[in-house]
Amino acid sequence: MTTTPAAPRSHGTIPNPLLRISGTGLTTHDGTPVRLRGAGLGGWMNMENFITGYPGNEDAMRSAVRKVLGERRYELFFDRLLSVFFADADAALLASKGLNCLRLPVNYRHFEDDARPFEIREEGFTHLDRVVELCGRHGIYTIIDLHSLPGAQNHQWHSDNPTHLPSFWTHPHFQDRVVHLWEVIADRYKDNPWVAGYNPVNEPADESGQVLPAFYDRLATAIRSVDPRHILFLDGNHYSTEFDIFGDPIENAVYTCHDYARAGFARSTGYPGHTDGVWIDKEQVEEAFLRRTAYMRRTGTPIWVGEFGPVYTGDPVRDEQCGRLLADQLEIYRRHEANWTIWTYKDVGLQGLVHLTPDSAYDRHFAAFMAKKHRLGAEAWGSPGGAARELVRPLEQILADEFPGFVAQPFSTRQWLDVLIRHIMLGQPLVQEYAELFRGLGDDDVLALADSFALDQCVQRDRHLDMLANG
Repeated sequence: MTTTPAAPRSHGTIPNPLLRISGTGLTTHDGTPVRLRGAGLGGWMNMENFITGYPGNEDAMRSAVRKVLGERRYELFFDRLLSVFFADADAALLASKGLNCLRLPVNYRHFEDDARPFEIREEGFTHLDRVVELCGRHGIYTIIDLHSLPGAQNHQWHSDNPTHLPSFWTHPHFQDRVVHLWEVIADRYKDNPWVAGYNPVNEPADESGQVLPAFYDRLATAIRSVDPRHILFLDGNHYSTEFDIFGDPIENAVYTCHDYARAGFARSTGYPGHTDGVWIDKEQVEEAFLRRTAYMRRTGTPIWVGEFGPVYTGDPVRDEQCGRLLADQLEIYRRHEANWTIWTYKDVGLQGLVHLTPDSAYDRHFAAFMAKKHRLGAEAWGSPGGAARELVRPLEQILADEFPGFVAQPFSTRQWLDVLIRHIMLGQPLVQEYAELFRGLGDDDVLALADSFALDQCVQRDRHLDMLANG
């Protein structure tokens, strides 16, 4: 039986901050309108390779590092990393910019072991409880986001998928475990008014389109049997971009789109400009947003953009264009009264509003490795070129010539090959190389690496933080 943490005291002048849906918007239970504007905490309780610089998927990386460091020092490093990655100073920074929401991506492995399904690990809630509570003290709502599900709900590294198959949708056992886990989470936070709600499945990729609607119905029933008040934030299918498989909306649910603009990808050649042979300007960006939110506008439900944001390359001209794109998206969301959380708050330098300094202990220790990973193109999000691209290009041509009817998942043959070659084929040997860089490190060394992610040791993208403040 889990224990329920005490709800934090209400902040400011809001007597009852618990949110509910009111038409196309959100209000507190006393009727105060609230528009959620904030960030996602990627790389924290759900780690991603481009965010903290490791290769492959999280579980493979953690297993390799554990073998090198040993259990005690492994726990020392990762507990410190989770502690400093988001602390009171980080919440204070967001609040100072007028932001009022933090989406908290979590990996199911913190709460349940595959070898012991349905047995909840109480210690897994330590940092989640801590951040929910400190955000509430600063008047910041949290949305708990199950970002990695057992069996993997999509094809990609960010669901901690060691393969390219989203097995969650074909195994009822995995689905049963997620329902049980959400019953536990909902019971734990049901009385916390600063939890805006629950985001039960990040970026589902149900290739059949038949399982997800019924699973959402089942989840809603299970969650509301223990917590009838909190909002459900439900991602669309195909990486939260498609909603045509849904009928009438579930009561007190927000359907959430992810709105990455092509011009914000690392492979883009400019904004305004061409990306993947398509001209992208503000008009096209708004067209994509309207297409992705058509279901919400048709059903008269609130709009929440759960993820968006450009990738910064370090090229001043390109990064200036990314800033222009960000400003355009924020203006579009403001005009359409959309709620949003940008991806992501903190990282090694690709997307974070806050990022490591070049002279940090972590950057100094892993700089050569991360440069090699970039040279190889061993992760597609931040390193779309590299040696891997030279491997993928001829394979794409062979597949186009020999199998013209082949439909690859998740989005294209190129991205299918990216998963197989960049994240799996190159990722597996690179995981071992990354882990070996921990060999011989003492307690002070691993603590210094983790402390590199503390806010006072990081750089803030002040211009972009200020843009968000006005978004």
